[in-house]
Amino acid sequence: MTRHRVAIALLFFAAGCEKPLKPGDPVPKLTKEQRDRFARGKVVFDSVFTPETGLGPLFNQDACGECHEDPAGGRGDEVEVHATAFHASPPNPPPAVCDPLAQEGGPVIQLHTTPALKQALGIDQEPFPPSATARAMRTSPVIFGRGLLDLVPDTVILSYADPSDKNHDGVKGRPNRFVDGRIGRFGRKGFVPTLREFNAGAFGAEMSVTNPEQPTEETVGGKPIPAGVDPATDPELSQEALDLTDDFVRFLAPPTPLKAGKDGRHGRDLFSQIGCATCHRPLLRTGDSPVAALKNREFAAYTDLLLHDMGPDLADICVGLATPADFRTEPLLDLRGAEHFLHDGRATSLEQAIELHGGEAAGARDRFKTLSEADRAAVVAFLKSL
Repeated sequence: MTRHRVAIALLFFAAGCEKPLKPGDPVPKLTKEQRDRFARGKVVFDSVFTPETGLGPLFNQDACGECHEDPAGGRGDEVEVHATAFHASPPNPPPAVCDPLAQEGGPVIQLHTTPALKQALGIDQEPFPPSATARAMRTSPVIFGRGLLDLVPDTVILSYADPSDKNHDGVKGRPNRFVDGRIGRFGRKGFVPTLREFNAGAFGAEMSVTNPEQPTEETVGGKPIPAGVDPATDPELSQEALDLTDDFVRFLAPPTPLKAGKDGRHGRDLFSQIGCATCHRPLLRTGDSPVAALKNREFAAYTDLLLHDMGPDLADICVGLATPADFRTEPLLDLRGAEHFLHDGRATSLEQAIELHGGEAAGARDRFKTLSEADRAAVVAFLKSL
């Protein structure tokens, strides 16, 4: 057995010896105080905001738990609209430039307005940026295990990168970087470096709820919000409420994989053999943390947190250093209950999702397609156990 297969087998064995973790459970071995903060954070996460408590005047949903639901932290049925402008490189430098279109209200386009804004401007949603070169649809992913992904050392992520394809396997992989140069890991394009920043930013981008770390109100297509349509005083979310929400998300555990039968175990081996595990790396390990339950912990991740070119058929917007065809490897968590797959939900089955992979994933895709019908079903059975 390969090192990965041995490690996975041991991880599955250990999971079977402990109480299985269901979607929405906290990581094990939290202190009593940490479990209390997890529970209190869930209350904030599920809280429904109103215009009087900070919602809008532009928004996508009125609660974190509305997009990440069934259970809290899971996937939702909402589909968002994102937009950016990608200016490709000319034959000579300067390099390509990705414009998030902040001056026109991008990159997240809010699809709802409060009654006050609708009355003031007569609009039902934020206008789509006229300078956008692409539109992207985005489903709401599960956010289980994000606290563990937050603690994977940068050196580990960089060790998986192969931007010049030195090993000639057709898979490159490179990190995205934030505006200040830090390595990104969160978001479908892996732009945001830390879970803390991603959580604080989500309040603003999704609900226009200001907080001490994201104090600026969203604009309306890049223009100031009309006077009198936002009755709540900034910041609309307290530091304590933000901290509790962050703890809830941080402590959400990756669900324990279901017990795999003979087909699932065979599918797990095939998953590695055909090359899927090159990007969807089964195991990652966290580094140091003041939270003992998260420190130096090996966990099932199925991602390398790197960008990979997925080919022109999946390309949409750019984000940071990610070109339209680049996507961060999606962690394969809680697939058992999913009905739609990929970043925009276009795939209605796991087999279809695999077959839509292109670019750097074309080799693994083609090897999957050459498998027998029984072997393809085994790979799908394995994925459904995650």
